[in-house]
Amino acid sequence: MAQPANPFMRQLTSSDRKTRLSALSSLRIYLSSRPATQPFTPLDLQKLHKALFYALWMQDKPLHQQNLSKDLASLVDKLKGQENTVIWFDAFWFTISREWSGIDALRMDKFLFLVRCSLAKIFEICVQQGWQGEVVEGLLEGLENSPLSARDGKVPDGLRYHIIDIYVDELDKVDVKREVVLQEALAPLRKLGEETLSKVVRKRVKEALQDERVSDWKGEKAEEQNGDADVDGSDNEDFGGFDD
Repeated sequence: MAQPANPFMRQLTSSDRKTRLSALSSLRIYLSSRPATQPFTPLDLQKLHKALFYALWMQDKPLHQQNLSKDLASLVDKLKGQENTVIWFDAFWFTISREWSGIDALRMDKFLFLVRCSLAKIFEICVQQGWQGEVVEGLLEGLENSPLSARDGKVPDGLRYHIIDIYVDELDKVDVKREVVLQEALAPLRKLGEETLSKVVRKRVKEALQDERVSDWKGEKAEEQNGDADVDGSDNEDFGGFDD
């Protein structure tokens, strides 16, 4: 696999763990020092996320891998400006989708955990923003348009399945006060369930939306939250979707 050309990026992908940690520390300073008036471009952050991807690729030992995944997901906290926050995660989803097919079985667990940490961070930011505003809208749209897109063929099925499976888990962990507006928080899942042509995806979305924990939010029933949007395809009996 090709390595990033930028010297700073090469430090992040070094085979020496101390070098990687030092580069990560320097990156935190760099991100926090960048003024909000100078937002990153999508290409800037795509290049950075590629280096961060390989930083995790090079990391061995489960505990170190988990700690690094948490650290990588928390880098967004160093950014200034709401625009940077949204672009950061758009670049992350772009990168993880692009690199997913090259992840071997021995490394897959640590990237699954990175995705989990990143989704949790998105929900954490949404909680901090009171589940309203441009940042929340941008983050949820990012989920809809990339990893949970029904029609984007560039999104690997494995990544899409994983996010569906952990969606309620991470929402449940982060929104401890149960203040989330379910209509907004679950919109990416519902949209996927309504638009997908895959029976497997539709079934997984339906199971996620029927999770008993969904009814914990504001005392509402899961079936009431699902409303008339029947993601199992009962409104389209003539076409049940494609088998995967």
